[in-house]
Amino acid sequence: MSFNHREEHVDDQMLLIQANLDDMNPEWVSYIMDKLFDLGANDVFVVPIIMKRARPGIMLNVLLAADLLMEVEEVIFSETTTLGIRYMHASCHRLAREFEKVQTQWGPLTVKVGYHQGKLVQYAPEFKECEQVAKQYQVPLKRVYDEVRKQFMERQQNAPS
Repeated sequence: MSFNHREEHVDDQMLLIQANLDDMNPEWVSYIMDKLFDLGANDVFVVPIIMKRARPGIMLNVLLAADLLMEVEEVIFSETTTLGIRYMHASCHRLAREFEKVQTQWGPLTVKVGYHQGKLVQYAPEFKECEQVAKQYQVPLKRVYDEVRKQFMERQQNAPS
């Protein structure tokens, strides 16, 4: 399932899958999350929980298009300690989004921009690009991030209305 994210829309055919994980090394979580994202999951997140008999655990949450269900189930059952998965149908309102380049002292960097009803409401530098620049130029990540945000806002303020 592919959507044009340049237009604001609602995805109605989504699933939210949850699996409670206990007796599992928490270091495995990032590996599992990467595998799920690589399959095409829209979002993957974990929440610390207390399970029965006060055992600590993790609730794995995966938001996905329904057509990915079998592949995602395979990863969850083969890579985690869960014995079951819960499914909930979900609708997701997605902002229109674009990727814009801004010029910085380290070269052009990308900003993800979100629009609601045609109005700019969100913007954020692409983290991985900022991280790469910080490492390459040996500067604090927050400095790179702040510079990208500053350049984007200056361009917005100087843009014709």
